Amino acid sequence: MRTPRLDAIRPTRRAILAAMGGALAGTATAAFAPRAFAAGEIRIEHAFGEAVLPGPATRVVSLGYTTHDTLLALDVVPLATRQWFGDEPFGVWPWAREKLGDAQPPVISGEVAIETVASLQPDLIVGIGSGISEAEYAILSQIAPTVMHARGAPVYGTPWDEVTRVLARATGKDAMAEELIAQTEAQFEAARERHPDWAGQTAVAAYHFAGETGAFTSNDGRGRFLAELGFRPSETIDTLGADTFYAALSPEDLSPLDVDLLVWISSFDAAPDLVALPMRRTLAAHTQGREVFAGEVTAAALSFGSILSLPYALTQLEGDIAAALDGDPATPVASAVEAGIAP
Repeated sequence: MRTPRLDAIRPTRRAILAAMGGALAGTATAAFAPRAFAAGEIRIEHAFGEAVLPGPATRVVSLGYTTHDTLLALDVVPLATRQWFGDEPFGVWPWAREKLGDAQPPVISGEVAIETVASLQPDLIVGIGSGISEAEYAILSQIAPTVMHARGAPVYGTPWDEVTRVLARATGKDAMAEELIAQTEAQFEAARERHPDWAGQTAVAAYHFAGETGAFTSNDGRGRFLAELGFRPSETIDTLGADTFYAALSPEDLSPLDVDLLVWISSFDAAPDLVALPMRRTLAAHTQGREVFAGEVTAAALSFGSILSLPYALTQLEGDIAAALDGDPATPVASAVEAGIAP
């Protein structure tokens, strides 16, 4: 079943913003007038202010590109999800599908339609990792308490455990969240114990898309995944991408990718453009068979970087990483062989 798309039948976000005006005055605003809450309310500070809930939320619209994963992990099925990429039903990927059950939440694609969010009558809006502006937040927060990323944190860089704890607090699932976080941390700890030789080796998650090559910094979820396994980030990549979550590289100089473990992130299971990338073949990581390829679903799991997707990615990649770093260039790395990038 295809995901229903609401965006095609609504006014655009800009039209709504223009109609409501910067001062949020008039009858539209009156419909979303702030309410006074009694003791027992839940207060969550964030980058744009403070969300105040009268109690644990149950009707949640998830506008973050990945936050529906966290809500599902907490057994909260969102009223709507946000489309990021792919064509997965309801925007829910395989690692979270069981949690979705028979629910069929609509998917909000493209611009966030304020009118659509209001029609769902949420008691919480999740804007962590959504990219919505402060002006949009000002309107959304009059529909329902709206939680954004933490003050001073990157818009798209909230760590998975922090997202889990914030949403657990908003939905009254603190104990459940701590248990889930402990389980996930234990999985990474077990992996580190199985592979003590990974500790301190350098690793980078890289991409080659539409002719552009680059790598994700250690502030990005893909970089954090490697750090959770004991790897050390590339200082060069972190310096080049200091102002964002990735570093674009010149196709003439891919030397920053010459680390102990090079994980290619792709939206596809085949990567002929990566195979043909000339300077990649000059990297020792290539000639010594230390490349791992994360195809469509595994790459998506890394990109989501959620409490549900990270254990999935670990299961998919652990064997290949071990093969890449066993010290024998002749050991085949299955994903690299299948993608055609093995030496």
